[in-house]
Amino acid sequence: MIELGIVSVVLMATRFAAFGRKLAAATLILLALAAFSPLGNLLLYPLESRFPPWDPSRGAPDGIIVLGGSVDTGLSAAHRTPVVAHAADRLFAPAELARRYPNTRVIFTGGTANLVSTDAREADYFAPILENLGIAKQRLILERDSRNTYENAIFTKQLVAPKPGERWLLVTSAFHMPRSMGIFRKAGFDVEAYPVDWRMGGRDDLFSFTNVGTDGLGRTEVAVREWIGLVAYRLMGRTGELLPGPAKD
Repeated sequence: MIELGIVSVVLMATRFAAFGRKLAAATLILLALAAFSPLGNLLLYPLESRFPPWDPSRGAPDGIIVLGGSVDTGLSAAHRTPVVAHAADRLFAPAELARRYPNTRVIFTGGTANLVSTDAREADYFAPILENLGIAKQRLILERDSRNTYENAIFTKQLVAPKPGERWLLVTSAFHMPRSMGIFRKAGFDVEAYPVDWRMGGRDDLFSFTNVGTDGLGRTEVAVREWIGLVAYRLMGRTGELLPGPAKD
């Protein structure tokens, strides 16, 4: 939207000024819709509601896989301490699961998503966080080389070599779960969804307006980014369907 706004301003200084004014008005309307309307909720709901909360009735899992995306590696390296920028539930949930199932392995997968590689890896800051939450470092397996969700799946499978019949939980944000499950399935790693970090309450919020523009823009940005990721990964053959859902028994 910022780029559209810049283009509209440039066009106003040319013989296409009339089109530039129309584009500027359309951009302003689109910005207002993204910021204050239910647009972000409408885009998020199909993602966050795709997988239900995990059912513990089947008993203890063999392992817990935690996807990166919570720790800001740049800030953590600068301040020499873990800095959790967002999606903190991705850290709290595995800590609670690890206490509930003391014999279950915990795997964190996440390196750096920076275009320019650095020595700061997200996995290196995960262990101290869980240790502070009461989880022994000896229980943790760290995968620190992956740069995206596809590599999370490939590298984690190579690291843990799951055996037939084992049950592994996959912990990530609810909006990110469909793409993550599709990637792990395509990689031949059968996992069970454990969604966390919801950004909206549910169906009752579908048509809710907000008076805090940054909230609406944040939800819209997260949803649009994830839908683009779903389309891109499907086109690249990294998932087997556009919107992966629960496995059919």
